[in-house]
Amino acid sequence: MTLENPERASRRTAFSLLLVASLALGGCRSNSEGATPSNDEGRAAAPGAPEQPVAEPHDDPARFRLESELAAAYPTDAPPATATREFELHAAPGTTQLFDGRLVDVWAYNGQVPGPVLRVRLGEEVLVRLQSDLPQPTTIHWHGVRVPNAMDGVPGVTQDPIPPGGSFTYRFVPKDAGTFWFHPHVRGAEQVERGLYGVLIVDDAETLPYSRDEVWVLDDWRLSSDGQVDPRFVTRHDLAHDGRWGQMVTVNGDAAQQLTVRPGERIRLRLVNTSNGRVYRPDFGSLEPRVIAVDGMYTARPLPLDGFELAPGNRLDLDIVIPADGSGRSYAITDRFTRRPFTLATIRADGDPVFTPTFEAPSNPNVPGWDGAGERPVDVTYVLNARRGGEHGIQWTINGRPWGEHEVTELEGGRWVRVRFQNDSARLHPMHIHGQFFKVIARNGQPVDAPYFRDTVLLRGRETIDVGMVPIDWGRWMMHCHILEHAESGMMTEVRVGE
Repeated sequence: MTLENPERASRRTAFSLLLVASLALGGCRSNSEGATPSNDEGRAAAPGAPEQPVAEPHDDPARFRLESELAAAYPTDAPPATATREFELHAAPGTTQLFDGRLVDVWAYNGQVPGPVLRVRLGEEVLVRLQSDLPQPTTIHWHGVRVPNAMDGVPGVTQDPIPPGGSFTYRFVPKDAGTFWFHPHVRGAEQVERGLYGVLIVDDAETLPYSRDEVWVLDDWRLSSDGQVDPRFVTRHDLAHDGRWGQMVTVNGDAAQQLTVRPGERIRLRLVNTSNGRVYRPDFGSLEPRVIAVDGMYTARPLPLDGFELAPGNRLDLDIVIPADGSGRSYAITDRFTRRPFTLATIRADGDPVFTPTFEAPSNPNVPGWDGAGERPVDVTYVLNARRGGEHGIQWTINGRPWGEHEVTELEGGRWVRVRFQNDSARLHPMHIHGQFFKVIARNGQPVDAPYFRDTVLLRGRETIDVGMVPIDWGRWMMHCHILEHAESGMMTEVRVGE
């Protein structure tokens, strides 16, 4: 499907001019707690500031306003590289100690599950050399990272799969600070389930004074009677339901994860859902975490955690203050997504209280409000459903077509679009778009004011969700359900963003 517009050749220039003007008037990131979404319309330039370029005329002023609001929210280009951080990843079968101490056969990066946390600072180049000794071809997809298209890790679209015994070097400068992760995009339902995933953290250019910065990787495991990973992947049962859900849930590979802290500490806790299909809704009890980032991107202001869910692929960054009088107390973190709540992990406060760092939580007040977006017509519709057939007996489809029969969506770079996800099935579908961020603007026809971006949004059965986005990263990108069994059986398509 193609969106036609006679201004295709000039739109990227116009958006780039908007971005230059917006960044000259105010940066993307702010530490103003409680700030509300804003835009730069009508804002006067500082005295003595150089005159800013004026964007070209637009055939649709209302759409132009939506596009201009995004221009200050996040950058079009990566910052100049100040240094290169090099990492070596070795993907291979191995054995690791998980759960209650038992040994489990896995496939792992550098012999560990989860894989290593790769950490860089905004402005540093990432160079990752992957050596694969897996019995299958593989790749690495950098989930949520706006990489050059050739580095996106999708076989047959952006690169050839890496054969057993082969290697590949991924090289890019991240455009955004945030919490991201990486995993294969070949036979993901098996390779991710066997343990191939890790976290990429891009720290802000300036260090934030948290007492500590922690990562919790959430996963579940379906084990067979011998305690090993169940080797039956992409079953009819998985396809007829919400993918593969395991009976053992772990945080950082531990079924009884406990984080020991000091009273008074202020913690940044990064939650990453790497599960094939399971969704989490964490409840921190008497603690009062504030959400400061969704899918790696700062929110317009700190938000209460109530109601937030982590579908496969989602990330949440939390700002948590441990009560100064909490010494000796344990705080159970409970998952409440299913009808049977269970403990995900525990935070225990021990020792004498320490000074609580006082600073404004990080935020992005330039997240666009996009008033009036709900009145815009729908530009692209994706209908989600299943049909009989295919290798696994059930095919999950987008607009009635599985991957391989899909119709490519052509989007113009810099042009605001309203995309509708219409779930005609009764199952869950977390829909993920590579290389782009979007903002939910309506749910079942009702306007939604979400002060944050996403790269993955969860649809419940028979639900319709509309999102707005301005694609500014050019190339061929995948869009798919992040229940990996659904994607494996066809619920994928391609989005091409052109100039």
